[in-house]
Amino acid sequence: MDISFYNRTNADVSVFENYFKRISKRALKVLQKTELYCISVIFVRSRTIHQINKQYRGIDKPTDVITFAFQDGISFQDEGPIDLGDIFINLDYAKRQAKEYGHSFEREVCFLFTHGILHSFGYDHINPKDEQEMNALQDQILDPIIKRVQ
Repeated sequence: MDISFYNRTNADVSVFENYFKRISKRALKVLQKTELYCISVIFVRSRTIHQINKQYRGIDKPTDVITFAFQDGISFQDEGPIDLGDIFINLDYAKRQAKEYGHSFEREVCFLFTHGILHSFGYDHINPKDEQEMNALQDQILDPIIKRVQ
């Protein structure tokens, strides 16, 4: 999977490039996807994701991750990699949630990326059955790559 990185913060996010490549490779294997894909990851702060959440989802507060999946409802693909869309990751939330869940900042950011990839492939967590399936996939993809605990 080709991943484009955009950092809209002053944080050093270079460590995530290798992690995300490994996660995306594992996700394609677990999900049994054989096509070529590309996706964009944009690292932002709470203020930026708050504006995005309000504008596009009508929710007037920040969140941890937002995925804009480009393949929703598209039934054809031109030549080249299939564009899965954009994943916006809020580093402020990731830091707070890492402490809250008792794992590393790196694990949390990688979790949010994995969560975004699954959304880009159409997975959701609106009802309990779908949430259970998505959680199991997240664990199957992420656990072999980065430890849960610090």
